[in-house]
Amino acid sequence: MQKLLVGTRNDSKMAELKDLLRELPFELVFLDQVGITQEVEETEDTFEGNAVLKAECYGRIANMITVADDSGIEVDALNGEPGVLSARYGGEGLNDKDRNDLLLENLSEFEGTGLSARFKCVVAVYHPEDGAEVFEGKIEGIITHEPRGENGFGYDPLFFYPQRRKTLAEISAKEKHVISHRGKAVRKAAKYLYSVSVRTRG
Repeated sequence: MQKLLVGTRNDSKMAELKDLLRELPFELVFLDQVGITQEVEETEDTFEGNAVLKAECYGRIANMITVADDSGIEVDALNGEPGVLSARYGGEGLNDKDRNDLLLENLSEFEGTGLSARFKCVVAVYHPEDGAEVFEGKIEGIITHEPRGENGFGYDPLFFYPQRRKTLAEISAKEKHVISHRGKAVRKAAKYLYSVSVRTRG
């Protein structure tokens, strides 16, 4: 079976991608399994730029088809912040709870108002012969003023999804995969990867 390199060391992302890509005719392998110790610094100012940067870098090192993503939350009241800095919001050394607390602190002056926001995800698939293809997904919602739920990771406890009347952290993983930004982007990427596998076998 052909191998597909997953270009992330984030355990939560690894679990989601493993679940979302499980039906593809590929054997998923991860960075440590192929001896890649390098870290790709996310230096681009767009999700697409960072996703392509990681997929191309890891893919070229391993000479393998590689999937990588960049994602984050955009809050309209903060002019789209944290955006591409979502995972590094407030600097190094903060955990998910710290970043959630910082976001709420920065939104404190907007108490009582509807805080529209969206999660965005761009998945890049690098092929050694074809280069990189990108696929985007997003989900619209509202920032709550108090974390709710124990599932998910990142800003999920603050992201209220009106259609379910729950935060993403109150939704099961199976349901989240259907509606989430990463689920939407990965399903688009999966169609492309399936076509690649068919072409390769043919």
